[in-house]
Amino acid sequence: MTTQLVRPEVAAAGTSPPTPPTSRRHEVWVGVGWGLVVSAVAGFLIVVAHNAQKGATAARIKNPNVEGAPRPVRPLFGWTHWITFLQISTVVAVVAIIVAFAVAWRLRPKHPVLLMAIGYVMFYLAPFFPAIIVLRRLQRTRRVDSFVWRHPLLSLAVLIYAFGFVYDAVQEILLIRTGLYIYSQVIPFGSLFTGTTYQFPLLWESSLVTTVMIPAGILLYRDDTGRTVAEKLGQRIRAFRGREVLGTFVVMFLILNAAYLFLYGGGFAIMKGSGTATSVACAWPYPEAKVYDPQGYYAKAGQPGPYSVGIWSGWVFGQSGHSGQTVPSNSRCTNGG
Repeated sequence: MTTQLVRPEVAAAGTSPPTPPTSRRHEVWVGVGWGLVVSAVAGFLIVVAHNAQKGATAARIKNPNVEGAPRPVRPLFGWTHWITFLQISTVVAVVAIIVAFAVAWRLRPKHPVLLMAIGYVMFYLAPFFPAIIVLRRLQRTRRVDSFVWRHPLLSLAVLIYAFGFVYDAVQEILLIRTGLYIYSQVIPFGSLFTGTTYQFPLLWESSLVTTVMIPAGILLYRDDTGRTVAEKLGQRIRAFRGREVLGTFVVMFLILNAAYLFLYGGGFAIMKGSGTATSVACAWPYPEAKVYDPQGYYAKAGQPGPYSVGIWSGWVFGQSGHSGQTVPSNSRCTNGG
């Protein structure tokens, strides 16, 4: 009788070891997570499809004299399917971002950039990346007593403003040309294509939007200690000691939302309330909806009604109401700008 000795690793090769309970629980939670992601994406698709069919149906804004959605102005390249294209692109982008985020989180869990990306990945966060690359290159080629070393946050803010200004301007000018939205009233000074349907407040919008981009980038700046500004601020709050990741996220959330509300939103509220945004986008491109005219500027420019003053008319916009009367002496809007 011959006995053959088999090494343990060889013997184990033909059998499958039992799955540890911890691993099974992990797989279950991963499955639950992906199920929630798929459900959220499906729900988003349903909402987009539902709203895409509605248009201006609310009595408050619907123009009862118009059927369908005729367009009195020519969209970009004369193509009339931009809205559908942008809706589909948005869905594709959301799915791609979710997948990329999930993969990145597995590779670099709890990374500050990923925490910031939860709400600001595509727009407000984008200028940070070229700005930080340029700043690091400047720091590598300059002495430690130079401006970029002594004032890194200010230098980063200037770079984000430059990149963000151009990034916003190019993107918004194209989107306005597609008919996705308009700036119905702008300050004539510092604006492009003033008085036309595609007018754009270049100086005002592309500057104000960086008031959110800049703090987003500064919060992600990592100094020689290896910690970001957001992480250091979160660690100063006693309530988040021992929960650094939560503290970092809360700091980001509060600062960026405050910047968006008070700096960006507040800037436009001041423009509207001060009455300086006097140039209206003529001709009104959405005839299926009432002309949004809280201060009567469209009526003065000769744009026929009916008009909508919105839900914030009155003292918010520095006027007591809308007369509802079209001023016939100026037919600039009637003639298409």
